[in-house]
Amino acid sequence: MAAVVRTGRKGEREGDDVGGSRTPPSGSARLDTGVAHNARVWNHWIGGRDNYEVDRRVGDHVASIIPVIRDIARADRDFLGRAVTYLTRERGVRQFLDVGTGLPTADNTHEIAQRVAPDSRIVYVDNDPLVLAHARALLTGSSEGATDYIDADVRDPEAIVERAAATLDLARPVAVMMLGILNFVLDTGEARDIVRRLVAAVPSGSFLVLTHPTFDPEVGGELQVPAMEFWNENATPPITARGAADITAFFEDLELVEPGLVSCSRWHAPSDSAVVVPQYGAVAVKP
Repeated sequence: MAAVVRTGRKGEREGDDVGGSRTPPSGSARLDTGVAHNARVWNHWIGGRDNYEVDRRVGDHVASIIPVIRDIARADRDFLGRAVTYLTRERGVRQFLDVGTGLPTADNTHEIAQRVAPDSRIVYVDNDPLVLAHARALLTGSSEGATDYIDADVRDPEAIVERAAATLDLARPVAVMMLGILNFVLDTGEARDIVRRLVAAVPSGSFLVLTHPTFDPEVGGELQVPAMEFWNENATPPITARGAADITAFFEDLELVEPGLVSCSRWHAPSDSAVVVPQYGAVAVKP
């Protein structure tokens, strides 16, 4: 059974810890501080404090293999800000389903969206017990809108959609956010199926927002291979990179927003001087 924590006007139920978090339910993954974990290492790369010595040690070694890894982490975060601002301000999106949330940091999805449109509604999804423990920071949105956190696995899209419906109106457009999450689904066919099922659950006018690491040399991805080999031997969960063709295929039957699939640092960047990183990003609309 998944833990749900919520705030905002819609769907508050007796017994919910409004604005807070619950202890992970029986059967949830325990917090293992002896093995480097992606959420904590990523937090280290972007300058956060929610990490342990093992995370810093592994993260620093990865950075010695692929020195742009910190640039990748920052570029991915900046892409999130530009994409959410674009969707809220220019496309009128007021609902976001953020799958694979990661640890809270500055300018989370709800903060960016509600800064432009205070009535925005955001549902965060993750199954990392450390993220669940920090869910309170994700539930401090505006009184006009709503924020929600669901403890669920990306591999169970139907459960995600069912629980998200307590906060989101699935008859209205939703931006499905999948930043740096499909790289943890090692089988490409399974990853495509997950995207199809999530996109099928939202109406026309909805958006898919996605970033994904790549080994394509055109964007400097050659060093992803040895870095990921080290990661998969020393940290969790296992990770993979994909080429542009496979990543583009995630947007099947959708219409890519210009400039299409590009290094996430270059998507709607304020200038052409942004460092190119081996992490693709794109936004697409469901016709």
